[in-house]
Amino acid sequence: MEKMQTNVLRIATVFSGIGAPEFALRRLGVSHELVFACDNGEIECTIPEDDMLKEMKDLHGDQRRAYIQSKIPNKKNYVKESFLANYKISEKDFHHNVRFIEGKEYEGRVDLFVGGSPCQSFTLLGYQRGLDEARGTLFYDFARLVSEIKPKAFIYENVQGLVKHDNGRTWDVVQRVFKSLGYDIYSKVLDAVDFGIPQKRRRIFVVGFKEKQNGFSFPTSVPLTFTMQDFLLDNTPIGCFSSVNGLITISHQKGEVPQKYFLSDKILPGIMCEGTGGFSMKPEIDLKIARPLMRTMHKMHRAGEDNYVTTDGRIRRLAPRECLRLMGFTDDFLQVVSDTQMYQQAGNSMVVDVMMAIIKETIKHI
Repeated sequence: MEKMQTNVLRIATVFSGIGAPEFALRRLGVSHELVFACDNGEIECTIPEDDMLKEMKDLHGDQRRAYIQSKIPNKKNYVKESFLANYKISEKDFHHNVRFIEGKEYEGRVDLFVGGSPCQSFTLLGYQRGLDEARGTLFYDFARLVSEIKPKAFIYENVQGLVKHDNGRTWDVVQRVFKSLGYDIYSKVLDAVDFGIPQKRRRIFVVGFKEKQNGFSFPTSVPLTFTMQDFLLDNTPIGCFSSVNGLITISHQKGEVPQKYFLSDKILPGIMCEGTGGFSMKPEIDLKIARPLMRTMHKMHRAGEDNYVTTDGRIRRLAPRECLRLMGFTDDFLQVVSDTQMYQQAGNSMVVDVMMAIIKETIKHI
């Protein structure tokens, strides 16, 4: 894979998590500037968001930031901690809440805007045309920022179930809203397993361009050359999972797995249980292609729902580093939070290799 050459790409992200788009650009070798990012780490402000929006309607810039900061409880934002440890961005440009960002502040400063929104935010609403159609949802704020920032292109991601939500009416609204902003849009469901990652993870992606496009198409799939076993610490110790010219490169060696990841005899029967009460799943372990990683992996679900493997004849859960690899993060991604936090952050992330493929095609047209 030839290293991409481009001018400095100005990128901004919301619902940024651990920075899959940012890491994708790093692996692609694209020179870029991170304009802003945003993730509240599931920390709610001390007063309702609607009340805050009313109180700061006349506040802008540093005054607005100071007001927001005064309403954030004294809790550590672990997502922000991971993000700042891995990417270069000023504190003032890492926002707490997408609803509070003034897009006009960044108008004309962003080439590519990337994010999603929690699918549970869709309650949808009337069937008028335009941006007001999505008001009251977090999707509204993604679309609002597109309208205010006016990026050259955007990439929006969500679970594939969005397409069928509310008998397809939600998806109709999403498409109408983006088109009402004047963007030329393209959409497709993509699966991580089709882009070199041994994990079944299907997501809907929308790519929008400010200028009319004639040549854009979504990336085509590539052959899968790895199994989940290639990504395990047993076979690939930390430091042996890297990226060369954008491609995952593995140096197979005998590795050690910390004892804390092995299942005790006490919890093993529950993990291997088929389930009861009409909720039965056949326990399967040592899969070649991983099930979709979940943000609740730290709770250790049954082996019919979560990913478990065998090491030296003993059953264990995946280590956080293995989960990061299954999301396309090479071993130079720094884990600075607890295992519990890292499981949640990895499970919430987009897959880096899918983002690489989409971004590579998108920036050809901006």
